[in-house]
Amino acid sequence: LALAITLGAAAYQKRTGPTYPVSGQASVGNQTVDYTLDRSHGGDGDQPVAIKLSDPSITGTIHYKRFGTSDDFMILPMLATADSLIGHLPHQPPAGKLEYFVELTLGEKMIAIPDNRSIVTRFKGAVPPHVLIPHIILIFTAMLWSNRTGLEAVFGNKTKHLTNMTLLLLLFGGMTMGPIVQKFAFGEFWTGIPWGWDLTDNKTLIAFVGWIAAFVRHRYHPFPRWWIIIAALIMFGIFMIPHSMMGSALDYETGVIETG
Repeated sequence: LALAITLGAAAYQKRTGPTYPVSGQASVGNQTVDYTLDRSHGGDGDQPVAIKLSDPSITGTIHYKRFGTSDDFMILPMLATADSLIGHLPHQPPAGKLEYFVELTLGEKMIAIPDNRSIVTRFKGAVPPHVLIPHIILIFTAMLWSNRTGLEAVFGNKTKHLTNMTLLLLLFGGMTMGPIVQKFAFGEFWTGIPWGWDLTDNKTLIAFVGWIAAFVRHRYHPFPRWWIIIAALIMFGIFMIPHSMMGSALDYETGVIETG
């Protein structure tokens, strides 16, 4: 049950976050186009934008501007390959964002992708796999142990070692590896309280404080049922907040990365 709750929360969080790709279908002439547009890009290069097409007579352009500015939209032509149209959004500094959409043209017909709106993509520095993978594994294992400990508090009473393990996993996965990932991606170890309002950092901190409280209470009480249940519910509630909401964003006018 703890595993099912964890996987369900993880899937919900991933699919509802502001960096999850936008997918859909559009019709150009007699052809139906399936598209997926990314809303996040890591590393030093430009962000590729590709639309799979089988009709070589369809042409495309990318329209983009710096997010949060009064810039006019710039237009980039897309190049045709054997089965796709491909273009590249210009690289931005870490936390820089671009607002963009794609236009496809067939003869005199023109459609926008996505329909009647643009999307926002955020750039970040490259995070090495040997840093990112342990962070992901540890933070989701911490969520799994939190759910397991909360269920034990409801249906059983052997919570001491489960509480200790939950706190340790959260310490290493969230409070240690999380800031390292943040440093690689956006240049700062910590952008939560008291230095900023980054939601990812702050929700990790709140979950950590909740489990510290349960851990300390366990030192003086053999079975602090409600402390553990509340800590587990806080952790679950935090995991239901989509990842990267209210994250770092570059203010192009001041050059400052703002959080929250």
